[in-house]
Amino acid sequence: MAFIDEVFKGKVVTGLAIGIGAAVLAPKVLPILAEAIRPIAKGAIKGGLLCIEKGKEVAAELTEMTEDIWAEAQAELAEEHAAVPVAEGDAAVPAKGEGGA
Repeated sequence: MAFIDEVFKGKVVTGLAIGIGAAVLAPKVLPILAEAIRPIAKGAIKGGLLCIEKGKEVAAELTEMTEDIWAEAQAELAEEHAAVPVAEGDAAVPAKGEGGA
């Protein structure tokens, strides 16, 4: 009985009317919406591609900067190591095969 009461109250009838109306209008409305949305989607994709390219450029610059700093630090360490005087009491360690005990 409750189902019949709801049908006559208009809840089910309204739902059916909306569903049938959407099914009838969908074939005519969807192509129009697709044509309207296509340029927006295309623009969003182009924007994403531009962001990716810019990101690649920034990453390459950052990598180059980091490599330059790394090389500078290694060169400074090599200079500092070469500038340290050898103490008079220190003897050079002979290489393998060059005398020794």
